[in-house]
Amino acid sequence: MTGTELAALAAWARSCLPGLVDAACAATVDRIPFYREGRIVDAAELRRSVEANMRFLVGAIAQPQASLDLAAPTATGRRRAQQGAPLPEVLRCYRICFTTLWDALVAHTSRDRELAAAEALLSTASLILQLTDQHALALTEAYRATTAQMMLARQERRAAMVEALLTGLPGTDTGPWEAAELLGLHRDGMLVVVAAETRALAEASLPDIERRLADIGIASGWRLTPAQQLGIVSIRGNSNSSGYGKLLTVLRTTARARTGISPTFDAVTDTPRALRLAQAALAVLPPGRSEVRPFDPSPLAALMVYQSEESRRLTTEVLGPVLALPSEDRETLLQTLAVWLDNNGSAERAGELIHCHPNTVRYRLRRVQDLTGRILSDPHGVAELAAAAYAARLADKPSKSA
Repeated sequence: MTGTELAALAAWARSCLPGLVDAACAATVDRIPFYREGRIVDAAELRRSVEANMRFLVGAIAQPQASLDLAAPTATGRRRAQQGAPLPEVLRCYRICFTTLWDALVAHTSRDRELAAAEALLSTASLILQLTDQHALALTEAYRATTAQMMLARQERRAAMVEALLTGLPGTDTGPWEAAELLGLHRDGMLVVVAAETRALAEASLPDIERRLADIGIASGWRLTPAQQLGIVSIRGNSNSSGYGKLLTVLRTTARARTGISPTFDAVTDTPRALRLAQAALAVLPPGRSEVRPFDPSPLAALMVYQSEESRRLTTEVLGPVLALPSEDRETLLQTLAVWLDNNGSAERAGELIHCHPNTVRYRLRRVQDLTGRILSDPHGVAELAAAAYAARLADKPSKSA
């Protein structure tokens, strides 16, 4: 068999091209709801695409030795990705197009009843299968590459919006709530900021956290820095609500490093302040522990974060004699005081947490009283010790910079 028979088949197909295009478009619309709806790819665009594919196939049949130009399927794959068309449906449309041509060639050859035409048809079958694979591969690669680029651009834009809110600098043409809405955060909900220490350089310690929260109906936006993974989370209600409880559950089951959470707030302009509080909550956690800690809701704790100079002065003035002790003794007393304060002044609960007898806790607290001159039964003394103890923890364990 020479190329004459193939050329004859191609010439016949070219003469029937308008009808073949009509048949392929009709079959596509009939079988694929996505194209039948016509909301993304309308009838005119579908016809242009089908006709381009048909011409590509017919031309390849006429000149099987010519090098393939895959610009058309590549462009189609890129455009369909940009349009949000589902890849399986796009590939199915291609198969319908190629099947329509093949069925027409079979019908034509059957009518011809010549051996040469039958042999040419067999050669065409092999060629069409090969072209279908190469076409589909070019389209799929272009589709996936474009999708990856779009996802990266979307992630970069979301990260930029998160950064704008965290810094309080949303930009000249975007207000704080406009940035929040672009992230999907709710105007009628409460917000919290989450700061998680990275496990290694720019390695997320809350992997896949945005999707995990989205799965339970919680919107969020995240930014990864070399030292911390930072997020703004929108929840329904306050820190006593089920939404906040669900957030804590997800964070505690996901966190692979120290993680701090700000108090809830409702004004998006307070995001930079909330970031500092979330980082302060992270800072007081022991290094190396995968623990999640909400910031102390006490206004006194926030004051210690924002009045750093006074915080240091208070620490020295109140806890100076304790800080002057040898390292092991000092850490034991400070830890005992902190745990006792964090557990409503219960020696029993503090003893359980630091693995010692309640009387040992009481003995250590008496030493703190003797050294500082502050009496734990005196409200003023407790207030000064609580503030100084919190300030000491902040000073002792500074958070990494974002």
